[in-house]
Amino acid sequence: MTTVASAMPTIGGPTALAQAAPVQSEIGVSAHPFELGQVRLTDSRWLDNQNRTLTYLRFVDVDRLLYNVRANHGLSTNDAAALGGWEAPDFEFRSHSLGHFPTAWAQAWAVLGDTECRDKANYLVAELAKCQANNEAAGFNTGYLSGFPESDLDTVETGKRKGVPYYCLHKTMAGLLDVWRYMGSTQARDVLLRLAGWVDWRTGRLTYTQMQATLRTEFGGMNAVLTDLYQQTDDDRWLTVAQRFDHAAVFDPLAAGEDRLDGLHANTQVPKWIGAAREYKATGTTRYRDIATNAWNITVSAHTYVIGGNSQAEHFRPPHAIAAYLNADAAEACNTYNMLKLTRELWQLDPNRAAYFDYYERALLNQLIGQQNPASAHGHVCYFTALNPGGRRGQVGPWAGGGSFSTDYGTFWCCQGTGIETNTKLMDSIYFHNDTTLTVNLFMPSVLNWSQRDITVTQTTTYPASDTTTVTVTGNAAGTRTMRVRIPEWTKGAAVSVNGAIQNIATTPGAYASLTPSWASGDIVTVRLPMRVIMRAANDDPGVSAITYGPVVLSGNYGDTKFNTLPTLDVASITRTSTSALTFTATANGSSVDLGPFYNAHHHNYTVYWRAAGQGAAATAGLKLVNAGSGLVLGVHEMSTANGAAAEQWNDTGTLDHSWSLVPDGATVRLRNVNSGKVLGIERMSTADNAPAQQWSDNGTNDHLWRLRYGANGYFRIQCANGGRVLGVNGASSAPGAQVVIWDDNGTGDHLWRFI
Repeated sequence: MTTVASAMPTIGGPTALAQAAPVQSEIGVSAHPFELGQVRLTDSRWLDNQNRTLTYLRFVDVDRLLYNVRANHGLSTNDAAALGGWEAPDFEFRSHSLGHFPTAWAQAWAVLGDTECRDKANYLVAELAKCQANNEAAGFNTGYLSGFPESDLDTVETGKRKGVPYYCLHKTMAGLLDVWRYMGSTQARDVLLRLAGWVDWRTGRLTYTQMQATLRTEFGGMNAVLTDLYQQTDDDRWLTVAQRFDHAAVFDPLAAGEDRLDGLHANTQVPKWIGAAREYKATGTTRYRDIATNAWNITVSAHTYVIGGNSQAEHFRPPHAIAAYLNADAAEACNTYNMLKLTRELWQLDPNRAAYFDYYERALLNQLIGQQNPASAHGHVCYFTALNPGGRRGQVGPWAGGGSFSTDYGTFWCCQGTGIETNTKLMDSIYFHNDTTLTVNLFMPSVLNWSQRDITVTQTTTYPASDTTTVTVTGNAAGTRTMRVRIPEWTKGAAVSVNGAIQNIATTPGAYASLTPSWASGDIVTVRLPMRVIMRAANDDPGVSAITYGPVVLSGNYGDTKFNTLPTLDVASITRTSTSALTFTATANGSSVDLGPFYNAHHHNYTVYWRAAGQGAAATAGLKLVNAGSGLVLGVHEMSTANGAAAEQWNDTGTLDHSWSLVPDGATVRLRNVNSGKVLGIERMSTADNAPAQQWSDNGTNDHLWRLRYGANGYFRIQCANGGRVLGVNGASSAPGAQVVIWDDNGTGDHLWRFI
């Protein structure tokens, strides 16, 4: 592994001093990130990705990036060559990269104190200021700044789309904002404020109907960046402009918990949801929070591949349609980049919900780390992540598809832009804090300088190749009272020790373990997260599954062999072949195949999904319900009626972790928990209206009398004969995605669930 030692100054040094903090505090946030300069990566695969990206950021010619905007604003291009791909002078997305690069440069400065990146960002901003100052001569209105004519906005407003102008403008605004807040550049601030003023003028002329028509064209996260500008300045003007970008056709269904994503262009939507989360934090309006939360729940539960990505050919498909869309153009990287931003926003509002970072880890590790080509010194990336059997990263494909890699100057896809952003902020979500509480969310070799409390936290691990990480606390250890560590949903038997002594604390999968010892400098916390093979079934086909080992998706290495049907896997044959590396073998289609982490699957043909039964996210012979609003999952595995037959029950995170044994008793079915011995059950009852039913409590006594109550349209409920409380479920189809309404105990049908 390589290191760039010269680019690593003392953490928490001068890089933090230049940052411009927001004026407004965020509403509802109860966990806070550290500044980028307070955490650095140490030797690891993550550091390798960062270093390759850093090399590219130092290499790229800023004058070439400026070609289109200079030409558009009537200035000399300084004899620079035009770019290709999405930055070609005749391509409608041109100049979107003017936002991605300054963000990445600013992050590299904030994280590493890299002066080359700082200087490139400052030079680009200065040249953009010159372009903006020449607007009158170029025939543009005050504040406008782009690589395409202002008239492109006319086409969007009248419904005759040319390009995606607000999408590109959002990137420029976000890049300027990051140069301002991470580098303290007042020139970036001034250019941004002039451009935002132009957006206010342009959108302020439109009626609500005209604005909503404008929003039918992809506009990136305009609501997010303008809300951030409000937070940064405390100027209500920018919040007003941000809310003009609230897209009712998308927001209204999500506010009601409805999944209407099928057919929508996926990456057009996710930045809007990030904006909704930002708007909630700025206003406290719960509708915004509901929109963002429901969007996350729906996407992760019903539209996400095992690697954490979503979409096929850039579009959402029907709910739970996964196996049906294992194509070469699956899992656009931009979507995942934005889903991680959304996940981070939501977790800060609900930091006890470990499921957020279970997803974050899965998507970052299995898609975005593997998006980068490790053989490329400049960290070139793929656009889609091919999930078809026989797929290959880097294969020859269409303009951006089939897994082909980016180039220095000939591609400039959106996913190339988000790729350089991702790999310059890999450390931003490892640790969070709230007063004296430290949360460890990700397991990466890293060092945190919690300078505000004079504490250094050093995490050492080879995770996920090993199941153990150590966290060493030095300095003023009394400055922290509680350390919370995420216990992923996939582990069983997790253990946490301090200085070698096992702690008697809860280590529940899908939750956080909390440590509150009397800390001393040099204390070592060791976290062990046992890993095992879990077959994760596709939502729409329980006979199609992916292999996971802990947080890692394993893929089969088929070299240059071409194939286009899923291999049939002998699940029992999966065998780990090394104690230090994630190498496995298995038998598929009667032949041996090597398995390894999908994030390392480069330059060979592979398969991620197999013809094999699965469990977990969608289990064979099981019935689960996912709440359309909260994303919680409840269910029970289909079981035999034989005495002692096993049954598995899902908890509300979707993990299959409660074991019960069947206890037949005449016309009664009861279950005994194999751990606690408690008994639950219900008497088999007639389907006649008002027929009695008996329910056992957890001590095995038959003490709850219920009666069946039929409703219209196939609904049935049972009413407690004593207390009058009502529970029930409608008689819906059990097909994936079918709607179910469950009554609460006052008899109202107000909980919406869907079969998965």
